[in-house]
Amino acid sequence: MKYLLLICSETADGFPGATPEELDAEPWVEEMTRRRVRLDGNRTRPAEDATTVRVRNGAQLLTDGPYAETKEQMAGFDIIDCADLDEAIEIAAKHPVAKFGMVEVRPFWTD
Repeated sequence: MKYLLLICSETADGFPGATPEELDAEPWVEEMTRRRVRLDGNRTRPAEDATTVRVRNGAQLLTDGPYAETKEQMAGFDIIDCADLDEAIEIAAKHPVAKFGMVEVRPFWTD
């Protein structure tokens, strides 16, 4: 089953108190690639670099920045393919950001 891991900070200013070494996801990426469960992933630019797209009555409406003002900020994502939710949670818990922010585990729709 495929899951989306949303890698998020709990504050708008990233991960206060965490060192770059503590946030280094490369060992996690290498392990999950070796296990053949990580399909894709990347960091994302800050929310202020986002563009929100809406279509209302046939008109395209664009808004600079995020859709909503929140403290939490998405910092990246990973797509994983696991046997079940238990394995997805185990993988998410190993992500270095889980110690300083949060990792949301969201299943993909299945047919």
